[in-house]
Amino acid sequence: VTTPGSTASREAAEVAAGLLDDVAEMLARAQEELGALDSVAGDGDHGIGMANGSRAAAGAAHAAVSAGGGLRTTLTAAGDAWSNRAGGTSGALWGALLTALGSALGDEKTPGSDDLVAALQAALSAVQRLGGAEVGDKTLVDALSPFVAAFVATDGDLAAKSAAAVVAAEAGTESTRALVARLGRARPLGEKSVGTPDPGAVSLTKVVTLLNSRLS
Repeated sequence: VTTPGSTASREAAEVAAGLLDDVAEMLARAQEELGALDSVAGDGDHGIGMANGSRAAAGAAHAAVSAGGGLRTTLTAAGDAWSNRAGGTSGALWGALLTALGSALGDEKTPGSDDLVAALQAALSAVQRLGGAEVGDKTLVDALSPFVAAFVATDGDLAAKSAAAVVAAEAGTESTRALVARLGRARPLGEKSVGTPDPGAVSLTKVVTLLNSRLS
């Protein structure tokens, strides 16, 4: 049973569902690229996992919106669907990320910059708590942590904060080229991963870059 959200939160949820559509379309196009990156020191399934998970998340989000759900309800449904459909570590992490965002944003209002700051910090904490990764472990945290830090630290409106955060995520992703994988499936092939950016960091940066383009 979907708990109805406020009018403002339902409107925000509808926007979020539309953005998840855009993310799913982009990740479907990037599936082969992400799979090739993952095949260097992994099993090559990151691209298909991200494509499948995001598509399921978008579908679940629209179902929640149609049932009158607000932002928390919609993002929680999307997170559950992403985790269930994608499988693997990245699916679980994206599920936790979306669920944490939704929990922080609630079902009652349109989120402002302060709300987004708190939500992003909660999302980062959830991802690190679940995956156990720190910056330098060659995971999506190498992109997500600087993204959140720059979003929090940058003055200005939402567009300015988002733009600065994307630049930080791109730099964090680029830094993973020189790192040896210390967690996840790539860990046994750690040295082999040197010279290739982490697929999870790449896909996260693709997502936030797309979302930022919708704000400009």
